[in-house]
Amino acid sequence: MTTKKEETIRVIKFTLFSISAGVIQMLAFTLLTELTLLPYWPRYLTALVLSVLWNFTLNREFTFKAANNIPIAMMKVAVFYLIFTPVTTIGGSYLVETLGWNDYLVTAFNMLLNFVTEYLYDRFIVFGKDMNTKEK
Repeated sequence: MTTKKEETIRVIKFTLFSISAGVIQMLAFTLLTELTLLPYWPRYLTALVLSVLWNFTLNREFTFKAANNIPIAMMKVAVFYLIFTPVTTIGGSYLVETLGWNDYLVTAFNMLLNFVTEYLYDRFIVFGKDMNTKEK
């Protein structure tokens, strides 16, 4: 059973690590946008993968303090991204390539959607019963 204070601290940590992952994602996306002629989807997908790896590593260690099996936790995260990635990649590509939306705006929207849904998924499914099991 977690207290309100513990949950608030967890949300703050997740937010800060997600901001750092967002910086990595936007930096990678910007570099690929400015330096290549790639269409939206490979730029977005490459940047997303880099940020997910960063975010998973930090949040497992410091936010959720989980001692659970890393491959199993990564598989659970992979299941999330098996759904999230095609939806946001295809949807984002449609918004940018077909409807002419700004690619940075679409990427920022996808990042915000990812932030909220991934926190809930990580909190209750990936690390739920394994939170705070890591030895100090």
